Amino acid sequence: MPSLFDLPFDDADGGQAGEPVAPPSPRVYTVSDLTSDVRRLLETTWSDVWVEGEISNCRLWSTGHIYFTLKDPGAQLRAVMFKAAARSLRFKLEDGQHVLARGRLGVYEPKGEYQIVCAEIEPRGLGARQLALEQLKKRLQAEGLLDASRKRPLPALPRRIGIVTSIDGAAIRDILKVLGRRYQNAHVIIAPARVQGETASADIARALAELGRVEGVDVVIVGRGGGSIEDLWAFNEEAAARAIAACPVPVISAVGHEVDITLADLVADLRAPTPSAAAEIVVAAKDEFTARIDALAARTLAAAGRRVQQGLQALQRLEARPAMAGFAGRLALRGRHVAELQLELQRGGRDGVARRQRAFQALRTRLDALDLRHRLGRIDARLSQVDARLRAAAVRKYHGAEGRLGSLAARLDTLSPLAVLGRGYAVCWDAERRQILREAAAVNDGDAVRVTLHRGELRCVVTGREEER
Repeated sequence: MPSLFDLPFDDADGGQAGEPVAPPSPRVYTVSDLTSDVRRLLETTWSDVWVEGEISNCRLWSTGHIYFTLKDPGAQLRAVMFKAAARSLRFKLEDGQHVLARGRLGVYEPKGEYQIVCAEIEPRGLGARQLALEQLKKRLQAEGLLDASRKRPLPALPRRIGIVTSIDGAAIRDILKVLGRRYQNAHVIIAPARVQGETASADIARALAELGRVEGVDVVIVGRGGGSIEDLWAFNEEAAARAIAACPVPVISAVGHEVDITLADLVADLRAPTPSAAAEIVVAAKDEFTARIDALAARTLAAAGRRVQQGLQALQRLEARPAMAGFAGRLALRGRHVAELQLELQRGGRDGVARRQRAFQALRTRLDALDLRHRLGRIDARLSQVDARLRAAAVRKYHGAEGRLGSLAARLDTLSPLAVLGRGYAVCWDAERRQILREAAAVNDGDAVRVTLHRGELRCVVTGREEER
């Protein structure tokens, strides 16, 4: 409806004021435009709001988004929590939960529905951590991990004791102090782990898995010293609880003080109020076992003493009978006779052994004389002597032959034509080198001859001859 200020004082043609004017045409919105304007108005006005209500129709989609409805007795509100915000939830959203949701209002335009886009959700009247713990406890209870029937007994005499805790805390010192005092021969294997903080639960699970793979570990103590519920929360998380349940050997949980009860205590095979008490429990089985041994030993000694006393009494009754008079003397004579027989038997045995030893030595001597190894030794010695003599004779022969060879070589060298040539003489041959020329008459002028010198040979032509002088 137009306001008073929308009416002109004068019309365009100079008409008087107050004359009726045609209303302006109304603005027409499309559905999309109107929905967009409403969305902008809601997002601007309700950008950060807390809403209390009960969850219903809660669904987790495969994309990771959570869709649900917040309602109270008078109204309901569509709600969505996208994947990025849903990761920070410490508990699982379920129908019927009374929660406080913080987010911004918006409009889902394809359906024209307004909704709240949640950034944070807290349970009303119960902390998120506590609610998550209760939900986890119910889930583990449904799987049977909290049943007493699955609890395993502790070994009577643990040889290897595994410990999962921080190496910087007081818990490890308390445990080692008790074990050192009461079970010094125990073999302790420590798997260090963080026991406080965001990643502590995963670190505890890793340490338990490592100890589970060590051969010979009989029992594992996992825990830490006291602290606030936030400090102990790692032992309330699913990773630590499932690692304790999956450990192949019995696990003792020793978390905090006696009043502190965590999910690890419920899953473990045995709960100890403190780390020191856990060490006491481990060695208590040993003390009980040794106490039983001591008790059985005492009972055995007492029974043996009673049997001895009964035997002595029976013997005294027998000795008191008339027929047993002089029995001790007869027994002493028999004992003397036995001693004499035993002495003769020992003497005869020693003599027999000595005779057999002498016969054995004689046979051993004869056998040694016929031993082929000794004969071969003598033959080898003779061969060595003969070999030495042969070598000496060969050396003498060699030197004698070498001397004679030198003498003959000297004589031969003296008679050698080469030696004569070396003194300046020459040998004259015919042209074909078939015969030596001894006379000048054997050749004619112009014939070719060869002259052999000490070194080399000459080819000559006869130019003249001289007869004997």
